[in-house]
Amino acid sequence: MHIESLRIRNFRRLKDVRIDLASDISIFVGANNSGKTSAAQALQLFSAASRDRFSIHDFSVDCWSTINAFGDGVGDASLPAISLDIWFNVRPNDLHRVVDLLPSLAWQGNCVGLRVEFAAAAPDTLRANFLQARERAKENIRPGVNGGADYHPPPRNLCDYLGDGNSDRLRREFELRYYVLDRARFDDELRPEAGYTPLRAASDKGQSGRDILARLLTIDVLHAQRHLSDAAGGSRSEDLSRCLSRFYDRNLEKRGEDFEAQRALADSEAMLNDHLGRVFGPTLRRLAVLGYPGLNNPSLLIRTALNPATIMSSHEGARVHYALEPVNPGCDPLTLPDRYNGLGFKNLIYMVVELLGFHSRWLDIEENRPPLHLIFIEEPEAHLHAQLQQVFIRKVLDILDIDDAEADHYTSQIVVSTHSPHILYERGFRPIRYFRRTPGLVLQTSDVLNLSIFYQSTANPVRDFLERYLKLTHCDLFFADAAILVEGNVERLLLPQMIAKVAPRLQSACLSILEIGGAFGHRFRSLIEFLGITTLIVTDIDSVLPPQGNEDDTLPAEEAVSLAEGDTSPAGEEDALQATDEALEDEDKASAGSACMVHIDGALTSNQTLIQWLPGRKAIAELLAADEASRTQLRQTGGDALVRVTYQTTIEVTWSGQAVALAGRTLEEAFALENLVWCQAKERAELKLRIRGAAKLTPEEMAERLHSKIGKSSFHKTDFALALLACDPAEWTVPHYIASGLSWLEQQVTPPPAEPAPEPTPEPKDLEQAATA
Repeated sequence: MHIESLRIRNFRRLKDVRIDLASDISIFVGANNSGKTSAAQALQLFSAASRDRFSIHDFSVDCWSTINAFGDGVGDASLPAISLDIWFNVRPNDLHRVVDLLPSLAWQGNCVGLRVEFAAAAPDTLRANFLQARERAKENIRPGVNGGADYHPPPRNLCDYLGDGNSDRLRREFELRYYVLDRARFDDELRPEAGYTPLRAASDKGQSGRDILARLLTIDVLHAQRHLSDAAGGSRSEDLSRCLSRFYDRNLEKRGEDFEAQRALADSEAMLNDHLGRVFGPTLRRLAVLGYPGLNNPSLLIRTALNPATIMSSHEGARVHYALEPVNPGCDPLTLPDRYNGLGFKNLIYMVVELLGFHSRWLDIEENRPPLHLIFIEEPEAHLHAQLQQVFIRKVLDILDIDDAEADHYTSQIVVSTHSPHILYERGFRPIRYFRRTPGLVLQTSDVLNLSIFYQSTANPVRDFLERYLKLTHCDLFFADAAILVEGNVERLLLPQMIAKVAPRLQSACLSILEIGGAFGHRFRSLIEFLGITTLIVTDIDSVLPPQGNEDDTLPAEEAVSLAEGDTSPAGEEDALQATDEALEDEDKASAGSACMVHIDGALTSNQTLIQWLPGRKAIAELLAADEASRTQLRQTGGDALVRVTYQTTIEVTWSGQAVALAGRTLEEAFALENLVWCQAKERAELKLRIRGAAKLTPEEMAERLHSKIGKSSFHKTDFALALLACDPAEWTVPHYIASGLSWLEQQVTPPPAEPAPEPTPEPKDLEQAATA
């Protein structure tokens, strides 16, 4: 039995979202303030079944105007409610546990649901109470000072009446309700059919809806703010000794139950230390699963301060120590106190102990233990290096083991929220639940996307390519405000400086820069569109010669890259890319598919992103003529991706007093043409773009020489990028196609620049002094 899905309505950013949970582990990802923590807090609030914990600010922002409209009696406005639908997947041997959730005797399937709703107990009475309070407040209106607006004491509206300063009103006027849901009355997206009214939950045993939920589910949360500290003390710090003392007090064999420990307290400190080592042994051995202490880290010891009155019931009774040498019977090793170990291993040990504590308390419930234990772990990556993050997420389920005899009846589910790409790609696409802030809306809401659906709906080899690429590059796409897909290493190296020059506001945006190349950029289309992320594609026009007559001996570059529609095997792909590279490098063989200058009549592009995605053109002439609209994929709905592609276009090149319209084939060509005079200076020799006898050449001849020079295998593009980074960026110009693309992205994902503050009006006295001067 496990939780299959959740639907949360009107709770903070989560206006109406469905969250599917995997049966073992789910990973919540997304940018900051996208609603990941809100999902965990919603489950906590509703499972705690306490009205006292709710606030008016737990309602989604767009509910506030509806609440006020209801209070003022505007139209047919009704009070919104916060609700949580929990859908359980049950097996036949669990049916006896969910009898109270069966909607009817005709129920079939394996899914039962329970709705918990926080709603007004008596809406009309609430409104009447509010109107009376507002009338009393109006009696105390005070005139404004110095002609200002009058002061109206609260409550001015219903949200004021129920606000934080009046939380007792919210508790008094609202209640928690429980409903049984019928899966047959919901569609595939778990939305109810029109007019459906669920039944109130009731039990033949006289149990409430709260009791039914508590009988099925236990929820624990390991919060992100664990306040571990290297300091000796502090009000917000938490040391491992305190943590382990708490674990001992809750879960392990106590001194009063261990006669050997009682004798140890009376006889010697050594025997009590042996006791502590014995009871903590299984816990500390669990750490070995996560690689601690390994070969190079000090092992962990629990040593007593030998105060019988407080031993282990207080953090002063026993302290964590780190052994600096092997621990052998009969010898006292050199040790250090716990604050001398690094924060990373402290965090790891702390998490393991807390998780085992949660798990032990759940297992220790002897009567009516809930069959399902749900654990939220917030940001486990704190202080952990990349490899340790991956070990943790790989082994966390092994820590919470359940005896084989109970495995068919009891389940632990884990939800991890993280900002770590190392944790994310250790598990692949399927457990990812992507929290996406809805773009373009003033009211802050989020959607939740299930990437297991993307995994199932995306065919190979695209799916495997994306999963391997994201894992190998540890890319941060799922945490970004926008993505920039670039052609290669040169663009990736130079983009930060280019952003600083032409789109400085992007430096404050969370960007994910992916180096994907024109041959593979279109493979990201399905993922970009699924995530709905704003994307700029910076790519090359990659002009190649068209087919000439009956040339059968050379495979056109665009056919090579597209794998001739039939061969999608790794070997076929490798052969095709090799054929493309050979075609582009063979300058002497002017055959179809070989690289050529952009102005060649009938030239085509070999760039599959331009052919298969945006703007969907193959002929170079059509690509040069494409306007901004054809190079942009607009949003059809609020969750769609906004995508623009930018590539080399015709610009005016001036050389030797002549101005000619030209276009480069690659970034290096475009950069050289737009910085022609600067690149030909002797001081720029390291760029490798200088042309012999340049002063005697026309702009067209300069373009041909640059095309030939850059196309040779002796020209190393990364060396060009590094040499350019060593130059003063104020001296050179960003290629127009990149500058225009970055400016577009800046407008989409950053707020407009602040208006400059107006100059203060000078006082008359200052004017007189200025005139005198």
